[in-house]
Parts: sequence; C-alpha cells; structure tokens
Amino acid sequence: MQATRNLPPRALPRHFRQPRLLLVGCGDIAERITRLLGAQNSRYRIRAVLRHAPESAAWRHWRQLGATPLRADLDQPRTLQRLHGIADSIIYLAPPAEQHPDRAMDPRLNRLLAALHGEKSLPRPGVKRFVLISTTGVYGDQQGALIDETCPVAPRTVRGRRRATAEATLRHWHRSSCRNSNQSSRQSGLANMAPTGGILRVPGIYAANRLPIERLRAGTPALRPEDDTWTNHIHADDLARICWLALTRSATLRPVNTSDDSTLKMGDWFDAVADAAGLARPKRLPRAELKERVSPMLYSFMSESRRLDNQRLKRELRIRLRYPTVSDFFESPEGPLC
Repeated sequence: MQATRNLPPRALPRHFRQPRLLLVGCGDIAERITRLLGAQNSRYRIRAVLRHAPESAAWRHWRQLGATPLRADLDQPRTLQRLHGIADSIIYLAPPAEQHPDRAMDPRLNRLLAALHGEKSLPRPGVKRFVLISTTGVYGDQQGALIDETCPVAPRTVRGRRRATAEATLRHWHRSSCRNSNQSSRQSGLANMAPTGGILRVPGIYAANRLPIERLRAGTPALRPEDDTWTNHIHADDLARICWLALTRSATLRPVNTSDDSTLKMGDWFDAVADAAGLARPKRLPRAELKERVSPMLYSFMSESRRLDNQRLKRELRIRLRYPTVSDFFESPEGPLC
C-alpha cells in the first residue's frame, strides 16, 4: 500500500489537457479557424455554437471539421445556460441582432456574457481568453485620414454603433472580472487570473468566394474618383490566423486594426476585382446620381472614408500576412476564377 502511495501521479490524457475553444458565430471565418487549427494537429478542443438541430446538415458538417457542435441560440437566453464553464477561450464572431429596437445595443453579446457568469460574479471554470470581432465602422467617417487605434470612435451606422457598444460591454465585463479576481485571490491566497484577449476591428473581408462578382455582373455603378472614398481589406484566411494569434498574443483588450497593407479607393477595388474576374469595370457616377442608383446600405459604405494604420497588428500579434495586399491575392494561384 505504501509503495502505491509513493508512485508519481499519472498525467491526464491529452484530450483532457487541451484548451477548450468555443466559436460563437459559426460562419465562413469560424470554419477557416477550425480548418487552420485542425491542420496544426488540433491544438484546441473546438466547440461550435449552432442554432441547428443535431440531425441537420450543419451539425454533421461541423463534426466532419473536427469540432463538437453545441446547440444554443444567442436570441434565446435559456439555451445559453449550457455554455457556462464549457470553454477556456472564446472567439466571438456573431453579428449583432439587426431587429433589436435599441439601435445602439448588441443584446447577443450581453446574453452570452451573462451565461458565462452563471450565478457567480466571475466565470468558473475561468474564461482565460476572449476575442471579439468588431468592425472598423466604429470610427465612422474620417474623411480619408490615416488613423490608428487611438482615434476616438464616432460610428455613424447602426452596425457601427452596436459594435462600439459591444466593445464597451466587453471592457466592462473585463474590469468587473479583474476586480472579482483580485478579491478572490486575496481571500483564497491563490492566483485567479481574470480573462484577457483582444478586440479586432475588421474592415472588408474578401476571399475567392467573397468578392462582389454579382454586383459587377449586375452593373452596379461606383463613385467617380473625385467623390470616391478610401476602403480597407483583409483576406479571410489572414483574418482566421489573426483570430487564432489573438488568443495567445493579445495581453489586453486593446483594439487592433485588422487590415492589410492595401491603399485603395472603393472604385479602384471594384476595378481590380473586375479585371481579375474578366468582367467589365463598373460605371463611375457623381455622388448625387449614384445615391439614387444603389441601396441605402451600399451607399452607407460609400459614405465613410478612412485609411487604417495596421502597425499594432504587426507589432503585437507579430503576424506575417499571407496576402499583404489585394494585388498579392489576385496574382496568386488562389485568385478568382469566374
């Protein structure tokens, strides 16, 4: 019996030692993250939040990717209770609720954070990392100025206002977690780290399957050069890698401009896509005339002009972009084939 007590403890199986990653908002980018981590021999145990039923095609698809689906709906708070204590790390990619009457609120994130807290002031087991996918729309119209993350937020669109509120909500949650963590540490004498992570402010996402091909085929016009606005881009594969790196390399909830090195106006972007796809370039119109020809949503994108400084992305996340500019993508074998 004494010899048995002196034996060294056996290590837990690898399955139980892997960090648990929860993906909330399981669209194209979440799938790319899952494939990326799968290619790296499943460093994480990935769990994907789905609204679909277990017998659905989406459920089977995520199982084939190597993830464990969890049925929960961000619009149904009761279904989120099962997420309490389910993950060490979270990447939140879900869009804000479009139909909510408060045009400056993101209730989906609020519900998730409430579910993570459960009945305690700090999530247990603790969420160590939280990455929020935000939008560069929080800056509003900067009239073409080159801006970094110190630029004050001034959103003009509903989506931008909701994302700015989501960022503030996550910071408040983080501050509350830090206070509770410090209090718990003093009472127990044990270290109890509050969650950290990053806020990624993402511009226009593109990939071979995310190009404005149909818009070009429909003949949707663009602004003439003297009226045109600056636009910013990031390839979907690069964004997936940045999300993963932010889990381990973002020490605080400081925002990061998640943009490549491209310097393009929107009309030039459409021209580049058209040239790469072998389509006619869009007609250029004055702003007053174009406003009558496009949808209000598209026009809102054409009414905000800014250029993003991405030095914090390179310095803190230390990423080497696969596609530093959109030209690098169009010139690559992965470019559009139409």
